[in-house]
Amino acid sequence: MSSGTSPPERWDLSEVARQVQRWVEHGFYPGAGLIIGRGEQIVLERYFGCYTPETEEFIASAGKWLAAATIAAVVDQGRLSWDDSVAQWLPELTGEAGEITLRQLLSHTSGLAAQQPPGRPSDDYQTLAESVAQIVPLPLCERPGTRFRYGGLALQVAGRMAELASGQSFEELFQRRLARPLGLEHTRFTPVDSGAGHHPMLAGGARSNARDYARFLAMIAATGRFEGKQVLTPFAIEELQRDQLGAARLEPGEFVERVRSAKHHGVYGLGQWRERLDSQGRAIQLSSPSWAGSYPWIDRERSVFGVLIAHVDLGGPAWDDGFNPFYSSAALADLVARAVDRHP
Repeated sequence: MSSGTSPPERWDLSEVARQVQRWVEHGFYPGAGLIIGRGEQIVLERYFGCYTPETEEFIASAGKWLAAATIAAVVDQGRLSWDDSVAQWLPELTGEAGEITLRQLLSHTSGLAAQQPPGRPSDDYQTLAESVAQIVPLPLCERPGTRFRYGGLALQVAGRMAELASGQSFEELFQRRLARPLGLEHTRFTPVDSGAGHHPMLAGGARSNARDYARFLAMIAATGRFEGKQVLTPFAIEELQRDQLGAARLEPGEFVERVRSAKHHGVYGLGQWRERLDSQGRAIQLSSPSWAGSYPWIDRERSVFGVLIAHVDLGGPAWDDGFNPFYSSAALADLVARAVDRHP
């Protein structure tokens, strides 16, 4: 990707940078990295506070998009199908749990709990196989396909299915199918930390930096193509972005309603939110926000993508001021959209 310090002619993205600077000055984040791009060109790249272009950060739920794309690569190879049942790969999951499909796991409609209930071990095992073994005994919260329940355990099962189908660990899959083709030198799912070395929740344990995530977004925005290579097929990109909720019940107050005042039902694809839709119900703004502050998005209407990499200061003033990174970061996409609309 080509990099530059100036946006396309007549774009004024200064308010976007000022917004991030205010968050850092208020002590919400110790620093941040911000990149905005169009095509394979970086049109704005800024770092704030203690962050540099090399700064890596835990990106929490922004990793869901990466995880889903990694699994899509296995589907592209024909080794998995979106409609494969869990029982085909994990026969220890029986009954209705065995009927859950890969599609339902990645769209949060599987019926599995969002996280381990109180009193159960946290998900800090050495392998996805050990993680899934702790999920097997859990009762379903509802029948598969009947309710959207945003969470993390389902992605552990999906990741394990991909491991069994490919014969590789999830990290090996990610590095081979996404990281290397895209040149992601600062992005990985393992280890979680330098000491433990355990496998993170795929829904919230990845590390990355702004430049790496921008390369990933450029590939997704270009229908799977990056620097002359087809990393994911157009079919995979379409499936990831398509409405995957079906008849599943959607409770009031979910992310899209909160940040877009939108009450459309098709709020989620596979590993990503569908923030805005066109008149035909196709997603024209996609994202994968995190509770900690990282916020990647693609605005297909304006052919723009952007990513904020940050991690809220848990001991700082953010909570006292009522600042919620999961919901607040979406304002950046609006500021970019206004700048582009003034001089498209």
